Amino acid sequence: MEQLNEVTPEMLNEVLIAANEAKFIANNLWLLVATVLVFIMHLGFATLEAGLVQKKNVVNILFKNVMIVSIGLISYYFVGFSLMYPGVNPGGFFGFAGFGLTPPEGGLTSAYGNYTYYTDFIFQGMFAATCCTIVSGAVAERIKLVPFLVFCTLFVTISYPITGMWKWGAGWLDAIGFYDFAGSTLVHSVGGWAALAGIILLGPRKGKYSKKGIKPIPGHSMPLAAIGVFLLWFGWFGFNGGSVLSADPASVSLVFVTTSLAAAAGALGAFLVSYLMFKSYDLSMVLNGILGGLVGITASADGVAIPSSLIIGLIAGCLIPLSVTFFDRMKLDDPVGATSVHLVCGIWGTIAVAIFGNYGEGVGTFYAQLIGVLAIGLFTFAFSFLLFYLLKIVFGIRVSSEEEVKGLDVEEHDLRAYAFN
Repeated sequence: MEQLNEVTPEMLNEVLIAANEAKFIANNLWLLVATVLVFIMHLGFATLEAGLVQKKNVVNILFKNVMIVSIGLISYYFVGFSLMYPGVNPGGFFGFAGFGLTPPEGGLTSAYGNYTYYTDFIFQGMFAATCCTIVSGAVAERIKLVPFLVFCTLFVTISYPITGMWKWGAGWLDAIGFYDFAGSTLVHSVGGWAALAGIILLGPRKGKYSKKGIKPIPGHSMPLAAIGVFLLWFGWFGFNGGSVLSADPASVSLVFVTTSLAAAAGALGAFLVSYLMFKSYDLSMVLNGILGGLVGITASADGVAIPSSLIIGLIAGCLIPLSVTFFDRMKLDDPVGATSVHLVCGIWGTIAVAIFGNYGEGVGTFYAQLIGVLAIGLFTFAFSFLLFYLLKIVFGIRVSSEEEVKGLDVEEHDLRAYAFN
């Protein structure tokens, strides 16, 4: 009892300060670990896309994935981050905090108080580059390299940050109660809308569609594709888990469980529906079913019950073969199924917030979710279509028939992915 009486208010204050510092360090460290996991997703995208294209185009798709990360981070540093998080004009449509990074006075702590300003930037920067990675697979095997890189630069610099600000930067969608936890719409369907615009203006690959019907053009390496999906699933623990924006044990562990169960259910849904449709056990459908489940749960991983995450993932997986078939019938050629995975399942996941989410009154209503999907979709598609169209007029965006037949690896890079080609 005498020892307890010796505890002074000053000592208690020191203990409280130390506890807060430890909490801050834990939060900041977890967000940096999550950043590393999201970075690994770029390896997953590169591996998946490399596996799903023909071997004559592997170097090209890998080159694009390497450049997307590099361009994305630099452009997000110079302009994108300040557009997305302007710190002014709450409830507005647009804001800009200035070029480059401007840490707040008095330290590096962000407004959230859980991590530093620089941690905030690098975590969000990894998200930004993901959008153009989605586009790269959808337009693979027939787009010119330089116009595509110009598109990525402007897209990550301008389009992605503006629509991201509408919700995550305290913009007008946030004000009406739109909810998107980690980016089913703000990241994935944004990439999907841009991909759709590119596909429409590019046209299908040579020989894909004819009077005889649809000619399958299989990828050259299903092992690479499978490895890519597992890497993406692994990285998604950082994508969704990091979006908690703290190391809170209850929240992070819930997100890990809902994310994984949705992915597993997505695989099951794609497996069942693709077998009923095609009477075959299609690995590519199951792989995309996993990704569809992950995309679908991303909007609500923090706020749905465990059984609901299974339903969201299952429906997303079921949508994959239906969507792939639909786009093929519309003669919209997508070599990796990016529009089905990221656009269709991203929209589903965003609407699912209104059905299964539990965020309190006025948040995540069907009205707010629908308005968010439509507004972001319209802006992104219009921006992407116009940009691709201008690039088509000025530079041309499609390689020649001869280059397409020979393959972009030799024609654009003077390299071969494999020595035995």
